[in-house]
Amino acid sequence: MVVVTGQNKVSGNPDDAMSSSDAEDDFQEPATPTATQAGQSLPLLPQQFPEVVPLNVGGMCFTTRLSTLRRYEDTMLAAMFSGRHYIPTDAEGRYFIDRDGTYFGDILNFLRSGELPPRERVRSVYKEAQYYSIGPLLDCLEDVQPLKGEKVRQAFLGLMPYYKDHLERIIEIAKLRAMQRKARFAKLKVCVFKEEMPITPYECPHFNSLRFERSESETKLFEHHCEVDVSFGPWEAVADVYDLLHCIVTDLSDRGITVDHQCIGVCDKHLINHYYCKRPIYEFKITWW
Repeated sequence: MVVVTGQNKVSGNPDDAMSSSDAEDDFQEPATPTATQAGQSLPLLPQQFPEVVPLNVGGMCFTTRLSTLRRYEDTMLAAMFSGRHYIPTDAEGRYFIDRDGTYFGDILNFLRSGELPPRERVRSVYKEAQYYSIGPLLDCLEDVQPLKGEKVRQAFLGLMPYYKDHLERIIEIAKLRAMQRKARFAKLKVCVFKEEMPITPYECPHFNSLRFERSESETKLFEHHCEVDVSFGPWEAVADVYDLLHCIVTDLSDRGITVDHQCIGVCDKHLINHYYCKRPIYEFKITWW
């Protein structure tokens, strides 16, 4: 008997007939699509997660509740474990997140009980919280040291025109001089001044009044560029020259650059009458290895 299935008719022609093996192949259950295949063809069904979720984060293993990962719905973790996205598993069946897991325990501790990391790990955990888009943790970390102090410091540096550009210039000049001399270190002169107007022994007692009583044309008589490689200032804030020097050294050190500095005098450029520049000049020594 010839079986007719659906619209397909089998003729009596031997060439058109299907073998039993061919028929079996045609009626086999389709294989479960892989993640790659699913992305190209069929959409994956919503992924189901157990109540207790085993995790592999960059080779480090963790175990937590599904509700912990979904604690805040506007986070990457909540989205990943919502069931709408496919998450691969490792050989042990743990859900794999391709991210350094060093600080993931701190992330989980916050999701579990609101616990914050020790001060020495705050900056690193903050970066992880940014990656996982955990807004409540970011807000909490920004209110503790050292991030709270960093916000104050950045507010001060916001008064400094071209601060980051000047840092880059220091690095580039020091690198070029060291390469030209084939030396371990390079020196350059940096001027750091808070006040725009010059200070001399004659001005000090009445500096503020003199500063604001000068006309625009008189002010231009005092404008000049000190003979240095880089110049920072002026600014109006309580923070002084030493505070800015600390910021410069800190930011260079954070980039792995070893720097020493010392005051080597002041700019003695004569401006007008008995007024001289008197801006402090510092020698920066950048050591490369």
